[in-house]
Amino acid sequence: MAYATINDPSAHFQNVAWTGDGNSTKAITNTGNSNLQPDWVWLKNRTDAENNTLADTTRGVTKRLVSNTTAAEDTNGIASVQSDGFTVSASYNGNTNAKNYVAYQWKANGGTTSSNSSGSITSTVQANTTAGFSIVSYTGNGTAGATIGHGLGVAPSWIIVKQKDATRDWNVFHHKNTSAPETDFLVLNSTDATADATNRWNDTMPSSSVITIGDTSRVNESSGSYIMYVFAEKQGYSKFGSYKGNSNADGTFVYLGFKPAWLMVKRTSNTGTWLIWNNASDTYNMTSQALKANTNNAQTSGYWNIDFLSNGFKLRAIDNELNGGATFVYAAFAAEPLVGTNNVFSLAR
Repeated sequence: MAYATINDPSAHFQNVAWTGDGNSTKAITNTGNSNLQPDWVWLKNRTDAENNTLADTTRGVTKRLVSNTTAAEDTNGIASVQSDGFTVSASYNGNTNAKNYVAYQWKANGGTTSSNSSGSITSTVQANTTAGFSIVSYTGNGTAGATIGHGLGVAPSWIIVKQKDATRDWNVFHHKNTSAPETDFLVLNSTDATADATNRWNDTMPSSSVITIGDTSRVNESSGSYIMYVFAEKQGYSKFGSYKGNSNADGTFVYLGFKPAWLMVKRTSNTGTWLIWNNASDTYNMTSQALKANTNNAQTSGYWNIDFLSNGFKLRAIDNELNGGATFVYAAFAAEPLVGTNNVFSLAR
């Protein structure tokens, strides 16, 4: 049996849930095995219909992008990050009295960026090669076939890109989207099925050093300012795959090689919501506490039932957006590896 590359996933990714107290600021402290100072924070009000807030240390955490809209960057992000978490403000989304929140957090390089000239466009990169995650910013040149250095040293599996300074869709590359993923794309702020277009990835798979982009304004407007969140699979820590639903309450089982902490699923062969489950909002199986990346909806329960298991996840619902007779892609990050780096089974909880 293959073993994990990362014994303690909490050093690189954690979820955290809290209840707002209405004070001007509130420090949110992580509770994982390791302290985590996040570089990308994705925050959502679980109680009410409020936007998904995405902040990162490359752009500056007070700046916000919203996954469920096409809006340009604004200044309604979070207040700060610290060695064991981050601080939110009552002025923005994050600390309204008696409201329940959750945040997903990834570690890049502690806010330290470097210039990357591997591509035809020089990028600014903040990379965590151990965990296969980098935050990449660049300025477009409008030229089809332009390349962007990502700093991971291996080919990415999942890429999310957004123009910061204009009203644009979020474009998504997933290496299991279709049999030719370099020709196709998904839109994070939409329920749209997979679409085909040369002008997203220029019909070119990402390499160990660069991501190739087309000439559409969604990824490469001349002088446009862009941010990319780039992921490569790490055995026992992250997985980006696909499955076929079976339209049965005894649903499909998907092997990951770890117990998931966070899971996102999107139906690709038809329209479908970007559904997210996490182990902070709901700590027991069967979990049904789903949020949506493409809407501002409050947390929904009772429809999208799923089990987080020691070695993967199992679908427990017939719903078409999770387990219909269609093709789905997913992204998953570990709570515990099934087998540690020393080839000893972990006690996945």
